[in-house]
Amino acid sequence: MTTVNFERCNLLIVEDNHYIRRVLENLLRQISFTNITVTQNGAEAIEYFKSLNEVDGFSKGPSIDLVLSDLVMSPINGLLFLRWVRSSKESPNRFMPFIMLSGAADNEYVHAARDLGVTEFLGKPFSAHSVSRRILEVINYPRQFVTTQSYLGPDRRRLGGAGVAKERRLKQDRDVAIVYSPEKVVKPKSPTDVWYFRLPNYLKDKVGGIGAEGLCELPMDFLEEAEEQLQRAALDFTVWAHDYLKKLSYLCDRALGETDVRQESFEEINLLAHELRGQGGTFGYPLISIFGKMLYEATGPNGRQDDNAVEIVKAHIDAMRAVLRDKISGDGGEIGRELQLSLSVMVEKLTAVGS
Repeated sequence: MTTVNFERCNLLIVEDNHYIRRVLENLLRQISFTNITVTQNGAEAIEYFKSLNEVDGFSKGPSIDLVLSDLVMSPINGLLFLRWVRSSKESPNRFMPFIMLSGAADNEYVHAARDLGVTEFLGKPFSAHSVSRRILEVINYPRQFVTTQSYLGPDRRRLGGAGVAKERRLKQDRDVAIVYSPEKVVKPKSPTDVWYFRLPNYLKDKVGGIGAEGLCELPMDFLEEAEEQLQRAALDFTVWAHDYLKKLSYLCDRALGETDVRQESFEEINLLAHELRGQGGTFGYPLISIFGKMLYEATGPNGRQDDNAVEIVKAHIDAMRAVLRDKISGDGGEIGRELQLSLSVMVEKLTAVGS
């Protein structure tokens, strides 16, 4: 095993939620990251990368070794930002390791990120252990990059991983161009539109030392300190969550009083629900994540937007306020089950009316 040190690694965080942005930055500093750049959305991240373009032979800032980006952001979300990193001529490094972080870890989002060339996908809620594990997977198990007419990104097969029943590719190594370094390129006898990039593991050399052997790992005391950092952040979570519930209540009132902006109100409600579904479990309130997910699904693009739909939102707000008021952590035991049942019955009743 090789003990890693991230002090020489340059990390970019892209996250639109100020509270989560601060929590993530503090957590990563606990596991030895020191060079961290923070942007609020994909648009800011792209502008930052453009600013790094060399002027008179000198870069305006440090090159980024690793990106940790949220998915749902505005005006440019994580998927569009990832597409830019992988395909734009202005991208500083199309092979850059890119970890997508999102509370919307549904299959469609995971598959979309995979098809755009994401390196790893990390679902919210997260922990110090899950964040560090994804980063170590990028370092310990780098995948070759594949370039075709329709794709540029890490090999979507995980060698030796579950779910790969058999090799379905028609082309073998002898049929493609393989790049091992700028100096070593092996081309097939016949022209090809498929390239494999099997480049040196520069990131491992940077965090583990030149020629580091074996798997990299973090010191356990770093992880323990990072988990403690998250526990301290949980004290602030209730304040942040109450603010979001106040916004939800305001949007309910606006939806009822200003029907001409009801669709806009529901779109904002859906975004707030997405944030709540992703954060609660991180800070010891998994019921907030459960209720946030229920609300997110109830207020999606195909959901109802009548008065009863507003009442459904209010029922979710009341349930989440009860969790925060009574400090119902974990699954809440019997109280948690009763709260979930009560909310489900209320939603079912309101949904049935007018259907």
